[in-house]
Amino acid sequence: MTNKKMRVVTCPLTPNQLHDAQLDLPKNAKAQAKLLAYFETTEEDFVPLKQLREELGVSGQAIQKLVDNGMLQFAEKKVNRDPYAGREFERTEPLALSKEQQAANDEILLAAKEGRPETFLLHGVTGSGKTEIYLQSIAEVLQKGKEAIVLVPEISLTPQMVERFKSRFGDAVAVLHSALSHGEKYDEWRKIERKEAQVVVGARSAIFAPFENLGLIIIDEEHEATYKQEDNPRYHARDVAIWRAKRHHCPVVLGSATPSLESYARATKNVYKLLELKARINQQEMPEVHIIDMREELRSENRTEFSRTLLEKIKERLERNEQTVLLLNKRGYASFVMCRDCGYVVECPNCDISLTYHQATRKMKCHYCGHEERVPEKCPSCESEHIRYFGTGTQKVEESLAKLIPEARVIRMDVDTTRQKGAHEKLLTRFQNGEADILLGTQMIAKGLDFPNITLVGVLNADTMLFLPDFRSAERTFQLLTQVSGRAGRHVLPGEVVVQSYSPEHYSIEYAKMHDYHGFYKHEMLMRHKGAYPPFYFLTLINVSHEEERKVIQTIQDMASFLRTKLGPDSIILGPVPSTISRIKNKYRYQCMIKYKKEPTLKNELKSLLEHYQKEQAKGLTISIDVEPYVLM
Repeated sequence: MTNKKMRVVTCPLTPNQLHDAQLDLPKNAKAQAKLLAYFETTEEDFVPLKQLREELGVSGQAIQKLVDNGMLQFAEKKVNRDPYAGREFERTEPLALSKEQQAANDEILLAAKEGRPETFLLHGVTGSGKTEIYLQSIAEVLQKGKEAIVLVPEISLTPQMVERFKSRFGDAVAVLHSALSHGEKYDEWRKIERKEAQVVVGARSAIFAPFENLGLIIIDEEHEATYKQEDNPRYHARDVAIWRAKRHHCPVVLGSATPSLESYARATKNVYKLLELKARINQQEMPEVHIIDMREELRSENRTEFSRTLLEKIKERLERNEQTVLLLNKRGYASFVMCRDCGYVVECPNCDISLTYHQATRKMKCHYCGHEERVPEKCPSCESEHIRYFGTGTQKVEESLAKLIPEARVIRMDVDTTRQKGAHEKLLTRFQNGEADILLGTQMIAKGLDFPNITLVGVLNADTMLFLPDFRSAERTFQLLTQVSGRAGRHVLPGEVVVQSYSPEHYSIEYAKMHDYHGFYKHEMLMRHKGAYPPFYFLTLINVSHEEERKVIQTIQDMASFLRTKLGPDSIILGPVPSTISRIKNKYRYQCMIKYKKEPTLKNELKSLLEHYQKEQAKGLTISIDVEPYVLM
C-alpha cells in the first residue's frame, strides 16, 4: 500500500513579481491573467489542479503555458484518505453523571492514574449510560497525554460510536474497521503512527492499533462472538486487550448489559473487578415485554409472520408518529425451497446444507461456498409442481408488511442491503431523520442504536438460535432479546417490546422478559455445570476436513486416540463425530472436542500432532485447532 498523491499547482513568484507578470501578459491571454490574479489573492500555498480548473473554468493548456514560463509550478502532494472527510461533527459537552456512573468512572480513573492493569467488567442495563463513562474516562486519560482504544463488535455499530467520539474528541479519533477501503485503512493507520490520533474506534482488529502510550482500553458489548476471529490467527480481542494492558500498565473496561457467563464468573471470583449500573439514565423505566405464543396464533388461523398484538401495536405507533424496530434473525427471502408432495429440499451440491432463496436475483444461494442456481419449476425427485418457499427471511417480511400495513415506510437492514460502502450509516441516518416508520433488520440492529423516537421493538421469531447444537444457544438468545429490548424507550417516551416465540416457556425467554440477568446467570450456570461446559471447563475443538471421507475419519480417530493417552483422567474427549454441517466445498468435516480443567502439556501435544501431519496437510488435508471456540458448527 502506498500514499495517495494529488497533483497541485504552486506559484513561486512574490506578490510584486505576480503583479508585473500580469501586466506583461498579452491582452488575449485572459485565462492566464485569471490564473495569476487567483494566486495573487489566495492564501493557499498549494492548490489542487482539479480545483483550479473547475473553480476558474480554465483549460490545462493555459496552466501548462504559465508552468513553461516559470510563473507556476506543478507538485505532488500527499493526501489523507479520510473516510469522514467533509462531515461536520457537532461538538458535545460531557453530561452530568449519576451516582452509579460517577462511582464506576472514579474506579476506572484511579486504576489508570496508578498504572494498574486491572480488568473491569462494567455491567449496566441497556440505557444506563455506559458510553458516557467511556467518553469521560477517555477524556481524563487524554489529558494525561495518553491514548485509548475503543472496540465495538460490528460495523453497523461503528457509525453511531464514531459520531459520539468524533463529536467529543474531533480529529483526535481514528477509525479502523473492515468496511474501509485499503487506502483509508492505510491512512488511518499512518495517522496513528504519526501521533495525530489519540483515540481509535473500531472492530476486532483495532486492538492492534500502533499506540505506544496506551492509557485505557474499552471493549463495548464484550459478550459478542465477533471479538473471536474464526480463522487463523484465532485470537480473541479480549485476551489481546488484557495482554496489552499488562504491557502498558493500563486498565481494560469490558462493558455489557449481558456479559458473557465466563466474564461474569471471573468478576464474581475477583479475577475482574465488577462495576454495576442497575438503573437507566433519568430513572427511565425498562420497557414492558409481552411474550406472544405463536402456536396460539396458528390455532387462530393467523399464518402471517405477525401476531395480532404486534400488528396492532405497530399501527398505534404509526398513528402517534413513533418508530418501530423489527428484528428477524435471518436474511434472504425464504430459508429453503421444498416440495410439498415428497418433502425434497433443494440442497447445495458441494455442502450438506439447504440453499437459501433470494428474491432480488430469483436464485437460490449457498451461504457457505457461494454456489447459485435457479429455482426448479418441478421437483427434481418426484416431478411435482408443488415446490414452495419455506421459512421467513427479511425480504419476505418486508413484502408482508407492504401488504398488511401499506402506509408504513420501511427500511430493511441486512447483509444484502448493506453491501455498499457507507450503506449502514446512510440507512441509520435516514431512520434517525424520520424518513421511515419501521426499521426491519437482522442481528446488526439489535445493539447500540440510540434513537429517541423508537418506542416499540418486535422480535419476529425468538427461537431462531434457541435450538442450535451449541451450548451457548440459550445465552445468545437471552443476550439478543435483552439487547434488542433495550432499543425501546431510551429517552422520554416509554417503550414496549413484543417477543414472538413457539417456545415461550423457555427459561432464556422468561428471564429476558423480566430483564433479569442475575436470574438467567444462576440458571445457566447450573446447566453449564451439569454439562461440563465453560466457565467450569476449558474447551478445544479439533476439526479435520478432506475430500476423501475415509481419510478424514482415520486421521481424527488417530488424533483422538493419541490425545487420550496423553491427557489426565479428569479431561473428557467427545467424538470424533461428523461436524454439524458435515460437508463444505466438497470437503468432509469431522471434529472432536476436548474438555479440561488443567492440562499444562496440551499445547505441546497439539503442536506435535500438527507437525506429524505436516506432509498430509501439504496434500490437501486441513486440520484446524480452535482453543476456546465460539462457533461449534
